[in-house]
Amino acid sequence: MSHAVIIKDAVKKYGDFTALKQVSLDIRPGEFFTLLGPSGCGKTTLLRMIAGFNTVDGGEIRFDDKVINNVEAHKRDIGMVFQNYAIFPHLTVAENVAYGLKARKVPKQEIPGRVEEALKLVQIEKLKDRKPNELSGGQQQRVALARAFVIEPSVLLMDEPLSNLDAKLRVQMRTVIKKLQKRLGITTVYVTHDQEEALAISDRIAVMKEGRIMQVGTPEQIYKKPENAFVAGFIGTSNFVDCQVQGDNPENAVVDIKGSHTLKAALKTPYTGEAFLSARPEQLFFDEKEGLPGVISLSTFLGDFIEYEIQLDGGQTIQLNEYTKDVHTVRPDGERVLINFNMNAVSIYRADTQEVISQ
Repeated sequence: MSHAVIIKDAVKKYGDFTALKQVSLDIRPGEFFTLLGPSGCGKTTLLRMIAGFNTVDGGEIRFDDKVINNVEAHKRDIGMVFQNYAIFPHLTVAENVAYGLKARKVPKQEIPGRVEEALKLVQIEKLKDRKPNELSGGQQQRVALARAFVIEPSVLLMDEPLSNLDAKLRVQMRTVIKKLQKRLGITTVYVTHDQEEALAISDRIAVMKEGRIMQVGTPEQIYKKPENAFVAGFIGTSNFVDCQVQGDNPENAVVDIKGSHTLKAALKTPYTGEAFLSARPEQLFFDEKEGLPGVISLSTFLGDFIEYEIQLDGGQTIQLNEYTKDVHTVRPDGERVLINFNMNAVSIYRADTQEVISQ
């Protein structure tokens, strides 16, 4: 039975430094939930508080209705997968996987069958008699996964489990993890600083910065509708362009880009003042009639799309992507172009608060 993980106003301090600043989250039973952010943002600190490895200095953490702030780590019914695997070098694969079952005093006659089942889940049953030093990094990670799954925890915690693998193996292993989690239905809290990994693997994501939650949403919401400039800049690639907004009529606001191009946008509430546009490379397009003037400084053919680096006449460099299914030729370097915006997709932020104001 998977638990909901409810975090309310959680605080963690180290002396005068506050690592977590009243963080609140509601993680649903069976959900794959990712804590995403740069180094030092507090994501691993929060994970270790859920695990019971760090004390809670304020607020509370609950599994369903039970407050676990002072529950010892080994009594929390969690599985943990660490960045460095943390498997025992002197034990075989099977012995490593069995370790947690023995610690939980599972009847001896049940252990071999459950170990075999766990090894089959991660597709390493043929390696059960090998020692860790005879395994590749990906195989060692599968051992760590099997050891976490075999105890059938109510909550599974994963701390950057793929960061020590090469790029190709990371993609393979994140697929393995996602399929296993869906099959078993275990509430999973996953920590990573890799945006692509978070988008690919998560049901929902919490983006963190300096001990605070900046946005919680599905991968699509986080990518397409960032709520502030930090999320827009941290997730994927964004072009930021300064503008002036005249939005007394928020349904039909005028967006002026340094006098060189004027656009119309819908705002959440009236606003007039300094702002900036945030546009993904695929939210820009070449326009034959109007737009920001510039010159293509670099074109790169990448198979399914063409990546253009464009130097605007104002001096700023932006990135625009065209998909090869929509175009038949690559524009040459040095070509003068006009760049326009898909205003149904871009976001507009106030310059002072950096909060989103567009609908």
